[in-house]
Amino acid sequence: MLTVDFSRLPITPGERVLDLGCGFGRHAFEAFRRGADVVAVDRSSGEVAEVMKMFGAMVATGEASPAQLARAVRADLTALPFEDGSFDTVIASEVLEHIPDDALAIGEIARVVRPGGRVAVTVPRWWPERICWTLSESYRTEPGGHVRIYTADGLAGRLADAGLTVSGRHHAHALHSPYWWINCAVGRESLPARTYHRMLVWDIVKRPWLTRTLERTLNPVMGKSVVLYAGKPAATAPGSVDAAA
Repeated sequence: MLTVDFSRLPITPGERVLDLGCGFGRHAFEAFRRGADVVAVDRSSGEVAEVMKMFGAMVATGEASPAQLARAVRADLTALPFEDGSFDTVIASEVLEHIPDDALAIGEIARVVRPGGRVAVTVPRWWPERICWTLSESYRTEPGGHVRIYTADGLAGRLADAGLTVSGRHHAHALHSPYWWINCAVGRESLPARTYHRMLVWDIVKRPWLTRTLERTLNPVMGKSVVLYAGKPAATAPGSVDAAA
């Protein structure tokens, strides 16, 4: 289940892509499938190990070329072990809401993407997230919980403060909002939560016309995630008017 729309973030073969907070690798795998050289980063050693296994399996089954580079590393998003401008594209999906010092993390995103490169950032949308906070204290206080709520404009401002230029946005996963409300209200192991989760898995696997159309219709209203696309301004060429100024 992809949150980033790759038609808005086109990946070309040979690009260097960084997936931050990769989890089990859904965006990293899509970038790898599209021909990119990929680095996936997470703080969980277990998830990093699983992502590395999947990269190998993708090459073995022909989903990716043996000539492509892919690795998963355990790292802190507020102090990334990469040189400035190392990547053409950086993806940070559903991770900033977990980081106490998100300004440092956003600064690292801006640092490691090259001038002229692109960034996609996704976080939970403000009002569905506010309902989750109201229904469950542990949702935000347990280890690894959501420590803040973003508005789309607020997040765009933080990206701009780091030197990135926001170029577009949209919402995603409207059908997932009720699942999280149920989860926060009565627990993940409750019958309503387990029943709704089975429906979501069925929808992801089968992708029936009815639910896909319903979600596209509801995304602008109650999409669980907001996705922002941004770019890092290209470096000014030596001898240009701006450089001379």
